[in-house]
Amino acid sequence: MIDSALLDRLSTRVVGRRREVELVLAALDADRHVLLEGPPGTGKSTLLRAVALELSLGFEFVEGNAELTPARLVGHFDPARVLTDGYDPQVFVDGPLISAMREGALLYVEEINRIPEETLNVLITVMSERELHVPRLGRVGASEGFRLVAAMNPFDAVGTARISGAVYDRVCRLSVSYQSAADEASIVARALAARALAARTTAATTAATPPPDWIDNAVAVVRLTRSHAELRVGSSVRGAIDAAAVAVSLAQLRGVPVDDPDVGLDAAILALSGRVRVREGATRTSEDIITELWKSVFQRGADGERSDGADGPGKAGAPTGANRCR
Repeated sequence: MIDSALLDRLSTRVVGRRREVELVLAALDADRHVLLEGPPGTGKSTLLRAVALELSLGFEFVEGNAELTPARLVGHFDPARVLTDGYDPQVFVDGPLISAMREGALLYVEEINRIPEETLNVLITVMSERELHVPRLGRVGASEGFRLVAAMNPFDAVGTARISGAVYDRVCRLSVSYQSAADEASIVARALAARALAARTTAATTAATPPPDWIDNAVAVVRLTRSHAELRVGSSVRGAIDAAAVAVSLAQLRGVPVDDPDVGLDAAILALSGRVRVREGATRTSEDIITELWKSVFQRGADGERSDGADGPGKAGAPTGANRCR
């Protein structure tokens, strides 16, 4: 049952995103298929997993990539047993799609716009007919509760392809962009707290975590990468999480405070330089740009000025337009 108590429980698992959580819950309750569309690192997978867990729904995970053939998605007959038993239904090995259909579970497809067209056509058929005809196996109907939930990056991300109108016509699409600076700082703080708890559980020792203003500034740097003129793609909040985690370990290794300027800069270069993409024709490296941004934000912070970073979506922002329920 969808109620305020469920939303409150989900708020402990998903930072912010209350509107998005409400819309996903409403779509699933209405027995609709759902597509979350937005740049990497915006919590699409986290949101969908949390919803499935709180609703106690079955969850079949599929990683979308070019190697996801129809046979891997649907399933196959065990070749060794076919030789002895023939094409008996008991010989069929269910793939994630058939498993989700039989059990009335959610089929979660991550990065759906990376899968081959012939595999996508199988999903279109199931969404339309709620059944699938498998050669030598016969008809497989979808049990009550079966729904497709998928996530995808914008089309301009490397390795992605356009999703056909046939898919959009069968899903409720929710555009997801980057969260606010405050929410991203909270995500980093949560990740560090979880890491510290794990370290205590394993009796490991760690240096002190960065102070809140350090985390705020690290998030500001990450957000600035999304709007920098020389960067084609900026970093997600994962860059800030990694920079903070590396800074904690690096400070311990060097025997200096975690907010030591050299520690923070080195950690940022390590965490962010591979995540951003420099524009073609730019004369500076990603390391140069990260250094510039880090020093500008942290030096302003040292002078008592606040640096919030860019509040709007970055260069890899989610497609614009109204959310549509088809």
